[in-house]
Amino acid sequence: MVQFVELIAGKWAIPILYRLIVTAAPIRFGELQRAIKPITQKELTRQLRAFEQRGLLERRVYAEVPPRVEYEITALGKTLRPTLDSLAQWMRIHHKDLTSRL
Repeated sequence: MVQFVELIAGKWAIPILYRLIVTAAPIRFGELQRAIKPITQKELTRQLRAFEQRGLLERRVYAEVPPRVEYEITALGKTLRPTLDSLAQWMRIHHKDLTSRL
């Protein structure tokens, strides 16, 4: 469980992964950043590199001017969908309980 938490640690990890999964197609950096506002460029870059190192996404650089970079979830990354769907469902069910205690 600790390894899973380390994998998705950080405020932006789950939103980034989920956006890549539901997009189900290559997405450019700028599009991804706009979809996950207000994430900073630095934080998005850091998370994408970590996910790439773990094999959860692929990064493709095209030799164009200006350079074009696209990101796409891998087969391994797609296997996280049921887990993330489950977490989202749990939040929908228990959101009021969680916020009423604040």
